[in-house]
Amino acid sequence: MSSASEPVSIRLLDREYTVGVEPGERDSLMAAARLLEAKMREVRGANRMAAVDRVAVLAALNMAHELQQLREGSAGRTDELARTLEALRRRLDAAGV
Repeated sequence: MSSASEPVSIRLLDREYTVGVEPGERDSLMAAARLLEAKMREVRGANRMAAVDRVAVLAALNMAHELQQLREGSAGRTDELARTLEALRRRLDAAGV
């Protein structure tokens, strides 16, 4: 924790963790913790005996995969937008505008 961070307690699968958060980022951290908690509960399912570290790793892997898919989709849309803008630029150049 840096000297500017403040400690915040979060609960994941009935375990409490204290993490440092920069001023003004507490709400974002709490939202991320709720998202992670939901994903961990989804991964754990009915298996209450599943090891928390395994559940955490699988939840993190699922979330990383979702993030990667979003990034790839975003990159594809950016490429498409660049091609469209280039085509429009060529049409404007050809029209003498």
